[in-house]
Amino acid sequence: MLNVEQKLEILESYPQLQRKNVSLGRVNFHYEDSAYEKKIVALHIHPNGNGYIYAGLLPNYETDAKGFVNVRDYSEADLRTLLDATLKAMSHNPDAVEVTENVPSPKESAPVILSSGGGIWINEDGHTLTLKYDNDMWCVYAGSELEMAFESRGEAGEYLEEEGFKPQTQA
Repeated sequence: MLNVEQKLEILESYPQLQRKNVSLGRVNFHYEDSAYEKKIVALHIHPNGNGYIYAGLLPNYETDAKGFVNVRDYSEADLRTLLDATLKAMSHNPDAVEVTENVPSPKESAPVILSSGGGIWINEDGHTLTLKYDNDMWCVYAGSELEMAFESRGEAGEYLEEEGFKPQTQA
């Protein structure tokens, strides 16, 4: 089993991946050149050595509901094999359709009014994350660092609850 430093060293050896420090000492790695909306390749690489690699596009890998494989007990060879296959799969989307956006002129745009629905979320250890609607996405921030982004408020809330966070109650 690789320790967290070894896993991070392997992940950082892939120049196409961008490291993103997230809450509770965990680290994500994003593949910004992905041909899919999915950008996160490595999720929550934790100081205890646990972590997840996206394998949702690959056959022969047992994944969770979000397409991730737990790599806690992976060897270097196994981890590199999975990363290579994931990056190759994420680099080409055979179903991609080039879309040309028809952006309305300012006169045609109607103001969008959204209820906030965001706020501060806290876990049992007192760590806080902030949920806010930003650039048409529900974003979860650890301080000023973006941890995750979701298309819907429901997905963001589900993620926060899965991570052990609850909305901070108003005093």
